[in-house]
Amino acid sequence: MVALSACGSSSGGSGSGSADGGGSKTVTLVSHDSWAVSDKVLKDFEKTSGYKVRVLKDGDAGEAVNKAILTKDNPQGDVFFGVDNTLLSRALDNGLFTPYRAKGLDQVPARYQLDAAKHRVTPIDSGSICVNYDKKYFADHKLTPPTSFADLTKPAYKNLLVTENASTSSPGLGFLLGSAAQYGDNGWQSYWKKLKANGVKVVDGWEQAYNKEFSGSSAGKKAGGRRPLVVSYASSPPAEAIYTKPEPETSPVGVSTGTCFRQIEFAGVLHGAKNVKGAKSFIDFLLTKEFQQDMPLNMFVDPVTENATPPADYTKYEVKVAHPETMSPRKIADNRDDWVKSWSSIVLK
Repeated sequence: MVALSACGSSSGGSGSGSADGGGSKTVTLVSHDSWAVSDKVLKDFEKTSGYKVRVLKDGDAGEAVNKAILTKDNPQGDVFFGVDNTLLSRALDNGLFTPYRAKGLDQVPARYQLDAAKHRVTPIDSGSICVNYDKKYFADHKLTPPTSFADLTKPAYKNLLVTENASTSSPGLGFLLGSAAQYGDNGWQSYWKKLKANGVKVVDGWEQAYNKEFSGSSAGKKAGGRRPLVVSYASSPPAEAIYTKPEPETSPVGVSTGTCFRQIEFAGVLHGAKNVKGAKSFIDFLLTKEFQQDMPLNMFVDPVTENATPPADYTKYEVKVAHPETMSPRKIADNRDDWVKSWSSIVLK
């Protein structure tokens, strides 16, 4: 699954001279491994702005945010993309970003603007973390795929689910938060005890879960994956179908829409950035119609601007999630560390 597993393009190198009235001609983007953009779209920005873009990929979103926090006094770059709502409060509480109100923000609905009062981060894309299922497995076994969190604890689905570690992976944490939103502060622990008893497998990150353990992905098939249920994204079906040749009429991957948690990704100007003007210019670029419409087939996420229309190839296979679970960044901040610690003691020991 090429795009979801981090195929990206960068052009870079530092330069002398002044694209920003005395600063560097290079703007350095720090992101997670799944950052990707079409060459043409990136080159359009470079040509228009006068900046060259250097991309530094720092692992899974959780790992990238942790590295940014550890290096905040001497940031690795100018702009950060990929902090999501599960990690947002950690980033903001650690003072990672300099406030900036991006051009084009008027095209972004209020439900995505989780830091609207201060504009330390700008919403760029949205999606849903959900359980995916291998359609062929369930058809072959004449088994109805699960549709809810509760279904996953039933004996029919014993030893079928693989998820990511909530302490090291953004989708893993999102799935934990989804269960907490579903069952409440005092009920999610019992839920995970049932999942563990039902044979849930935990791996470090999405790459291993989806591309090695999951039987429904093309990479998972080649790797001998044995689990027909995996925590991934609602956008897995178009990614899987579009990269299959010949392209199938329907995707081989389904989505259990009652297991979803809304994810919003943000970008921000790193505090202490050497090229602040370039970072602001890049964030403006991320909200342009050109970039927003380029994202779905590169990073398999949904645009957040109202003037952007996802490509037909994407919408053909996309699974719409009407009512994903949600949680406020402040509630996540107040509970995340304790919940992850409790989750680890329940599931990993």
